Amino acid sequence: MDLRESLIAARAAARRLAALTGPERSHLLANLAVALARPEARKAVLEANAQDMASAREEEAAGRLGSSLVKRLLLDDKKLDTTIDGIRQLADMPELVGRTLTHRALDHGLILKRVSCPLGVLGVVFEARPDALVQITSLAWKSGNAVALKGGHEAGASNRALCAVAHQVLSAHGIDTNAMVLLEDRAEVDALLGMDDLVELMIARGSSSFVQHVRSHTRIPVMAHADGICHMYLHAAADPGMAARLVVDAKCSYPAACNAVETLLWDPEATAALDSCVAALSAEGVELRGCKETRKRHPQMNAATGADWDTEYGALILSIRQVAGLDQALAHIARHGSRHTDVIVTQDLVAAARFLAEVDAACVFHNASNRFSDGYRFGLGAEVGISTEKLHARGPVGVDGLLTYRWLLYGRGQATTDYGPGGRHYIHKDLPTDG
Repeated sequence: MDLRESLIAARAAARRLAALTGPERSHLLANLAVALARPEARKAVLEANAQDMASAREEEAAGRLGSSLVKRLLLDDKKLDTTIDGIRQLADMPELVGRTLTHRALDHGLILKRVSCPLGVLGVVFEARPDALVQITSLAWKSGNAVALKGGHEAGASNRALCAVAHQVLSAHGIDTNAMVLLEDRAEVDALLGMDDLVELMIARGSSSFVQHVRSHTRIPVMAHADGICHMYLHAAADPGMAARLVVDAKCSYPAACNAVETLLWDPEATAALDSCVAALSAEGVELRGCKETRKRHPQMNAATGADWDTEYGALILSIRQVAGLDQALAHIARHGSRHTDVIVTQDLVAAARFLAEVDAACVFHNASNRFSDGYRFGLGAEVGISTEKLHARGPVGVDGLLTYRWLLYGRGQATTDYGPGGRHYIHKDLPTDG
């Protein structure tokens, strides 16, 4: 099949997925988890990833590939186990397709329902992270959607091995394997962007320039997972021990992640918290780049430039800037943030409440690591991405972000002309829902 034929088949497969009952969808996902956990499948997937990693390390050594991308590419036993656990978590989640969100009597015998339903066919272009392929696919199936996927070419062998397992599961359930279409090259992505008659939503994960490329080459609605320029702000009332623990987790637990902290802001009254953070980060081998005021206190630190405040490092590098107080911290985040995840560390509940109310980001935390911004950790099972958009879905996008709704009206032969002056009156009585 060419891509258009595959997507036409995908639309038919999407209708089949949408028609499954909740238990049938859960069984499909549970079988995907079982299939990935089988020794022969695990061996094939990890061997394929080893091939990708070997090629990627050669490219890294030659200076053609960044270390953060290589780290995201790795799929080991631990990461595969976490991915499988996420699928099982999804399988056990309540059914969200077909929920009654609104249930209203317009009149006696004239009943209106707003019911959740799948979007149809999703197009997803994402970075070289093989576990993301499984997460996206499982979320698509749980939400009753077919999906066309294009991962980074560096993960080609891994993605093909994972796709083969998923196709086996679909076939075993009597579902066309075009419910999951794997794209192999960039030309197919450009072709996909032109098929607005077949694809309901494009999900673009990557750099701002890549997201802009997608937006400028399609009429399909785009949900963006772009830059992760995340901040942690040490308020005057920050606890030094807590601040050090949180910033090390936010920077060092997975520096290549989009929810890793990139800039640390601090109040002049938060010097103890700053000192604790600098000591803890330095012990972890983090390269620190400070503003003039920060370097007065820690002169061993490299000097930050204006570009640092707008950089997502994806590595063990952190920029640090002193701010005059909460107002300036909010202004800095508004100017340089990517609306992903920002954190305040403070024992002052009033300052925390203002920070949470005023920061314009998908995720805003108080006294917690930026790294909690994640579909698995939020209990969503997985995520198709962390949307930095404001419309439809925001933050970690799980099943509910892949659903829309329909209005269903049940009548007894009523016409609109039956209502109005001298006629019948609407009662507009809300009834119980299951949503």
